[in-house]
Amino acid sequence: MADTEQGRVVQVPESPPASGGLDRYFRIRERGSTVRTEIVAGVTTWLTMAYILFVNPSILGLDGAGLSFPQVLSVTALAAGVMTIAMGLVSNYPFALAAGLGLNAFVAFSLVVGNGLTFPQAMGVIVVEGLVITALVLTNLREMVMNAIPQDLKRAIGIGIGAFITLIGLVTGGVVTNEGPTPLAFGDLTSWPTGVFVVGLVVASVLVARKVKGALLVSILASTILAVIVNEATDGSYWANGIAAVPSDVVATPDLGLIGEFSFGFFSVLGVAGAIAVIVTVGLSDFFDTMGTVIGLGGEAKLLDEQGRLPKAKKVLLVDSLAAVAGGVTSSSSNTTYIESASGISEGGRTGLVAVVVGILFLLSMFLSPIAGVIPPQATGPVLVIVGYFMMTMARDIEWSDPGIGIPALLTVFTMPFTYSITNGVGVGFLSYIVIAVARGRARDIHPALYIVGAIFVWYFVHGTI
Repeated sequence: MADTEQGRVVQVPESPPASGGLDRYFRIRERGSTVRTEIVAGVTTWLTMAYILFVNPSILGLDGAGLSFPQVLSVTALAAGVMTIAMGLVSNYPFALAAGLGLNAFVAFSLVVGNGLTFPQAMGVIVVEGLVITALVLTNLREMVMNAIPQDLKRAIGIGIGAFITLIGLVTGGVVTNEGPTPLAFGDLTSWPTGVFVVGLVVASVLVARKVKGALLVSILASTILAVIVNEATDGSYWANGIAAVPSDVVATPDLGLIGEFSFGFFSVLGVAGAIAVIVTVGLSDFFDTMGTVIGLGGEAKLLDEQGRLPKAKKVLLVDSLAAVAGGVTSSSSNTTYIESASGISEGGRTGLVAVVVGILFLLSMFLSPIAGVIPPQATGPVLVIVGYFMMTMARDIEWSDPGIGIPALLTVFTMPFTYSITNGVGVGFLSYIVIAVARGRARDIHPALYIVGAIFVWYFVHGTI
């Protein structure tokens, strides 16, 4: 814009265009994103997480001897939708939540089958555990522990999660299997499901390499279409239960009868000591899984500050803790922040609008479960591999030449995928870091909170992991 001043032409900077309500609330442009990018990222994250809608009911269903599949699917979608929207609105971070894998298996196979609890009693354990973790957040203890972690160890946690995600993707796609002469073996690449995974991985890799926007979403859609064609052509030989099939119904009425079906009767069944033990065990996994996930996701989204801390982390941890309570109340098992949120972050998602989109899609899934069930796991597996690549790039920033950080980082990175547990990786990394630092005469350099955490992990490993 030009103006005149005493015969001279003066350039007056134009005013920036007015911000919309979404941009102002979520600070979208401030974080270098756009509304379109945030929506695409949200859809991508949801597609990557949608498998939990069917995996969670199958685990809690105990092969027909447990909770009803339709009921669990409905409450899984409800809890994930409400708590993910809350995460977006409260924290303004692109983190999505849903029923935690591992925790749901603990509920079904340890609490119900192993300890003889009813499902309402097992869900009561989850409610109490969530309340305890919430109290730790409100007293700032949870955030203090997270901020006490050295920067390089935080990077190692993110890298380990990347390796973990990659392994999950490869196993999901059938490329890696544990059915062989070695703990992990090469799968059968001649099967159609694995072929769908390979095609999806090629599509995703090429599009990402060419910097195509929405690459991961395109890969999921392309793989799903291919899977549907293959399954229809072979009369459903490779996928069942509506997966990779043209749905006969579009809308299904949600069954929310499990809401409120929890009980604190586990204290009388297990005794006070036994009850405290299971609460602590679940709490440890919930506490450190979330901590590792949040650090890894924050690093991937470049949202950490110079000290490697996530600004306003307390809001994230508070919503995550309340999500555990919500999971118990709805009988969907403890809800937690998902590492699959990294798929949307990789698409450029940077704000809470991503989480709001994911949450809305989960809520819609209560009614559109036949459509949600079409996406096969082999279509989302390639996305996990690509996300693993993005997260592994943080390895270049670790001071590998220093054994005091390099060895704990190495143990952190490899323990996560090989034990299928973020918590185990965090614990091994913390303990090795403390031991090496003390042995080198640097005990005073360690934050006091890490000693407390180290003692907790010693107890955790001695008494057995989830």
